[in-house]
Amino acid sequence: MDKLTPTDLLSLEEYHKQRPRLRAEVLAHKRHRQVGIGPNLTLYFEDRVTMRYQVQEMLRVERIFESEAIVEELGAYNPLIPDGSNLKATMMLEYPDVDERRAALESLRGIEDRVYLEVGKLGRVFANADEDMTRTDSTKTSAVHFLRFEVDAPIRASLKDAAKLRFGVDHDRYRYEVEVADAVRAALAGDLD
Repeated sequence: MDKLTPTDLLSLEEYHKQRPRLRAEVLAHKRHRQVGIGPNLTLYFEDRVTMRYQVQEMLRVERIFESEAIVEELGAYNPLIPDGSNLKATMMLEYPDVDERRAALESLRGIEDRVYLEVGKLGRVFANADEDMTRTDSTKTSAVHFLRFEVDAPIRASLKDAAKLRFGVDHDRYRYEVEVADAVRAALAGDLD
């Protein structure tokens, strides 16, 4: 999947005009790019479309229009675009109650290293987490992690051939697994071109 360049982006003025339509399109696109694992963990799979929208939103909110600053934003977000041999996701640990969230983040240290995918019977592929920076310390994990699932050629082929796709977490305090719907599997298989 190609990385974004400045020529892929709209000017602030043009983005403002097209934003309602683009937002609706991206929300529809994202519908088949998220996987809930258990009651509190969700994977939001990123691609060129989601990252373009994210960059456009950052430029809009921060009123960035200088070329150097735009290139800097692209440098921050381009690593979240899949490379054809992997899937990339933002992992969110979501707890509505602040005290419950604090306790959960303390008890779930290392959870980001225990998230996996499994295609058919080809075995588990555990995610590589937070390659940009450490988000877990000695007392707690973060509520947000960035994951990369590196998948080999047999797994990519099986996924494209509609093999069952499961995601799970194998952590002492959080063990769940879910098989994804065909629409989600197909959307994610498209990231492997």
